[in-house]
Amino acid sequence: MFVEPSLSSRKNTERSGQIEVICGSMFSGKTEELIRRLNRSRLAKLKVEIFKPSVDKRYHESDVVSHNETSIRSTPVHFAGDILLLAGDCDVVGIDEAQFFDEEIIRVVQLLANQGKRVILAGLDMDFEGKPFEPMPRIMAIAEYVTKVHAICMKCGDLAAFSLRLTEAKEKVVLGEKESYEARCRKCFLEDKK
Repeated sequence: MFVEPSLSSRKNTERSGQIEVICGSMFSGKTEELIRRLNRSRLAKLKVEIFKPSVDKRYHESDVVSHNETSIRSTPVHFAGDILLLAGDCDVVGIDEAQFFDEEIIRVVQLLANQGKRVILAGLDMDFEGKPFEPMPRIMAIAEYVTKVHAICMKCGDLAAFSLRLTEAKEKVVLGEKESYEARCRKCFLEDKK
C-alpha cells in the first residue's frame, strides 16, 4: 500500500525532491489518484502546478478530468520542456497522461525533483498491445514511489491490468474512451486480442 510522503510546508531548498508514478490500465483510477494527491498537497498549503499534454482534449480543453468527472485546473503543454518553464517556484508538480510525452519528460522530471519539487505523474504503463508504453517504464525506474492501480475486467470481473482496444486502429496513440477501450485481465486480454 502506498504511504503518502510527508506534506511538510518547508521551502523547496530544504526539502528533497522526489518522483512518484501512478500507473495502470485505462479505467483504473490513475487520474483520480493524481487529483487526490494534488488536492491533499493544496490542503497542506503547498504551491501546486498541474500539466497535461495538449493533445488530450477528451473531457476538457485544459482541465485534467477523471473518468468519474473529478477535475482539477491544469495547463496543457505541447512539449515536456514547457513544464520546466511554467513550473516556477511551485512545491508540487502534477503531470497527467505522461505516456503521451516524448523522452524529454524523463530529463524534465529529474530536473524538477533535483530542484526539490515533489513530481507526481500518472499514465499508462502498457499500450493497447500489452507492451511497455515508453517513456513510462523509464520514469518508473527513476521514481522513488510507484503505485500500480487496477481496473476491473469488463469481461470476467477480475482485476484488470490491460487496455483492450476495441477498434481496428493500429497507431500506438489513439485517444478514446469506453467506445474505444475496455479494461481486461491477462486471460481475457489474450483471448480477445487474437
